[in-house]
Amino acid sequence: MDTTKQPVPREAIDAYNLFIHGHIDRRSFLDRVKKVAVSSAAAAAIVDQLMPNYAAAQQVAPNDPRIRTSRETVPSPQGNGKISGLLVRPASAGTQRLPAILVVHENRGLNPHIEDVARRIALEGFMAFAPDTLTTLGGYPGDEEKAGAMFGKLDRDKMAEDLHAAAVWLKNRPDSTGRLGATGFCFGGGVANSLAVRMGADLQAAVPYYGGAPPAADVPKIKAAVLVHHGGEDKRLVDAWPEFDKAMTAAGVRHEGHIYPGAVHGFNNDATPQRYNKAAAEQAWQRTVAWFNKYVKATS
Repeated sequence: MDTTKQPVPREAIDAYNLFIHGHIDRRSFLDRVKKVAVSSAAAAAIVDQLMPNYAAAQQVAPNDPRIRTSRETVPSPQGNGKISGLLVRPASAGTQRLPAILVVHENRGLNPHIEDVARRIALEGFMAFAPDTLTTLGGYPGDEEKAGAMFGKLDRDKMAEDLHAAAVWLKNRPDSTGRLGATGFCFGGGVANSLAVRMGADLQAAVPYYGGAPPAADVPKIKAAVLVHHGGEDKRLVDAWPEFDKAMTAAGVRHEGHIYPGAVHGFNNDATPQRYNKAAAEQAWQRTVAWFNKYVKATS
């Protein structure tokens, strides 16, 4: 029997989620995997399977002729001074003004997966900008563990200012229609919610994927249409959803929330195949695109 090919136990996936969110260190993560593996070789194979595989997950190549990309740097005087990122437009749009979507990464900086998400959004007829909060530390380093350590060094208040500056810059670009949406994943999902609070009517739509909700007292400030995605197995966020739902209903915020049965935290990230839930991710993506079409492409 080839023990290195055993299915990845749920306990190992849970340990990986704790690790990438900084709740346990690498040694604790490895120890937890070893406890549920049938052998040392199997444990090593499980760890390998849990690590991101960006090349295998890529849906839109960086040099895809259907898109035009550029690296842009946004001034952020209230933040860390500047924030850089990837700007993507559909090639067919030429110089046409487009509705814009800010794409906010997880707690690892602007890695290849989030760049790919930005390219996917551009193919739906939007201008997308994916900023990198690690800009002032040299940018995403190409290593997930190093990226996590770098992210932990950032001043959260200044980081929030950087991302707000990126959103305002994107909205006000001359090739933008002035209509703006925001989406994000995990950390970035929480940012999408926070921007909805802070920007009020300047943000048309927010689509947080498994992101933390804002304080209930801030919800009446939201004027954007909010679409929430959570994995059914993501207990902490699922348990918190009813309060957010209730607060948005009371405040008259246009919103929907979807809980995807069997999906775990990070279910949309196809670069981490042991967390990725194809059915949930595809349904969430269809809903996301439809939401942005309705509320960001719309002119009224």
